Amino acid sequence: MFMRKKEGNLPELSSFDTYRIMGAAPVSGNNLYKLLSSKAHVLLYPGGLREACHRKGEQYKLIWPEQSEFVRMASRFGAKIVPFGVVGEDDFGEVVFDYDDQMKIPFLKDFIKELSEEADTVRTGLNSEVNQDIHSPVVLPKFPGRFYYYFGKPIETEGRMRELRDKDNAHELYMQVKSEVEKCLAFLQEKRESDPFRNILARLAYQSTHGFDSEVPTFEL
Repeated sequence: MFMRKKEGNLPELSSFDTYRIMGAAPVSGNNLYKLLSSKAHVLLYPGGLREACHRKGEQYKLIWPEQSEFVRMASRFGAKIVPFGVVGEDDFGEVVFDYDDQMKIPFLKDFIKELSEEADTVRTGLNSEVNQDIHSPVVLPKFPGRFYYYFGKPIETEGRMRELRDKDNAHELYMQVKSEVEKCLAFLQEKRESDPFRNILARLAYQSTHGFDSEVPTFEL
């Protein structure tokens, strides 16, 4: 989104200015260091493009790198790691034509490879499960549901820099963070079934009687 190796079919870099205005920055160790050293809040999706452009049947599956990338950096600055989950994408659309399908069609496969050669690679030398060619899955829209957000208990790294220099300790904490995110996702998927206002019509009916500025309730925590 922010860097190009060469000109080609990818959109102009200026088309992503909206993301810059919102505070997005290219993913890199240097940028993470600069942000944390300035005590900025950092929103990080370790799964990146591979997780965002997931295959059919992979809703809410975490696809993270094997390496514990961000834990030791967080401990260096004593940052709190707050695991969280977001559920609801599958109530708005369903992937019907994914990367695997597109790679079976010769001209689409060639086009995807051309796009991927134009873009800069964030991660190099990692397993193929994380790295992802640039493509757009085809999504079938659904009758809109609702998005749900849940934040887990913060995990402290203050005073643990020396401990987390050890790769095994850092990896253990990394897996703990991943497990907590998975718990947040599982909790939301279960609890949304009891939300009487999951359907957009139910929410509109509620707001028509309580005012359109009113906050529509959800399931009990």
